[in-house]
Amino acid sequence: MTALTNSNIAKVIRERRSIKTGYTDQPVSQELIEMLLEDAVWAPNHGLREPWRFITVPTEKKQEFISDLVATFPKDMQENRRTYFSMPSAFMVVIMKEDPRQKQWDEDYGAVSAMIQNFQLLAWEQGLGVVWKTNPHNYDPKVHKLLGVEPGEKIVGFIHMGYFEDTPIARSRTPIKEKLSIYKG
Repeated sequence: MTALTNSNIAKVIRERRSIKTGYTDQPVSQELIEMLLEDAVWAPNHGLREPWRFITVPTEKKQEFISDLVATFPKDMQENRRTYFSMPSAFMVVIMKEDPRQKQWDEDYGAVSAMIQNFQLLAWEQGLGVVWKTNPHNYDPKVHKLLGVEPGEKIVGFIHMGYFEDTPIARSRTPIKEKLSIYKG
């Protein structure tokens, strides 16, 4: 059996890379972010709970956002964080409603993760680089307050976005035979 490498979707899945650095100065528009989200939210989600909401920071709002965000960090880390957050051209914060029932929480987190993957694949098709970040500030109450994250909500990730010139080299994956077992009954 061979992979479906000749299908368009398999090609995009295999070509997509997380773009962490090397962003160009080209702006990322709010319109593009919304267009990508319109399709990304078609991710499977139990009961159509749509457990997500988004805060977008298009390029034209980036500097104001960075100033506000950096102020939540200790003084000795602020310049480092300013440099770090200045690299991407735009941001999106993905927030999930936290259902107190474990099964629903797991289903919702899976749905949000699938939606983020959809967003990344759609962005890649448009030549937009994306990386999903789960850094410590995602859990910081000061950041939650800044972003209006309510009790019962979780920041699933900061999505860093920007156009780029150099595509990172693909890293190999473990052959599926090493990860697959067949139920023997």
